[in-house]
Amino acid sequence: MAAISNDWLEPLKPEFSKQYYRDLYQKIVEEYKTHLVFPPSDDIFNAFALTPLHDVKVVIIGQDPYHNVGQAHGLCFSVRPDVDIPPSLVNIYKELHDDLGCYVPNNGYLVKWAKQGVLLLNTVLTVRAHQANSHRGMGWEQFTDAAIRILNEEDRPIVFILWGAPAQTKKKMLNNPKHLILEAPHPSPLSAYRGFFGSRPFSKTNAFLEQNGLSPIDWQIEDV
Repeated sequence: MAAISNDWLEPLKPEFSKQYYRDLYQKIVEEYKTHLVFPPSDDIFNAFALTPLHDVKVVIIGQDPYHNVGQAHGLCFSVRPDVDIPPSLVNIYKELHDDLGCYVPNNGYLVKWAKQGVLLLNTVLTVRAHQANSHRGMGWEQFTDAAIRILNEEDRPIVFILWGAPAQTKKKMLNNPKHLILEAPHPSPLSAYRGFFGSRPFSKTNAFLEQNGLSPIDWQIEDV
């Protein structure tokens, strides 16, 4: 399992010595030995690696990694460039097009967002192949909650985008008046028509960042 090595390490360090994390670590090591697990172990902490704490402007919270072969690479909603765009991301792109006029790209690789300060964080960081939510309750939730609390305490404006009920359970941790919380139904085909479409999260995010003297996110993912 790749380690966290940037400015996330210091505030997260207390978690590594807690009993829940020791238990989690043992379970995850065993899972990788005995089952096909995604993402590849070196990609588990990619969200933290690609978006250092001091760079975070926006947080998008997902549930758990994609569970089909080759999809997950450690960023919620993102897939590698040669992988078909999953249905939820198709809907995110539709809303992005309607909101900001961005064209719909031919890939689902969201690293460009991560490198601009968009933390793409799943609440659970691993999953067994073809078994959605199979690592729920192992302890990842406690770890990612710690990350969200760290972000909540940052003394600067951050946008939290909470899509769907699991992400919205995190709202209770977000009590810093400097932050903006945007909530909408999940972009999955099951719920996108209940209010995700038309919620305009991308333009609202950029307006808030600019009001606070921060550069907006260039949300356009280019074709490859």
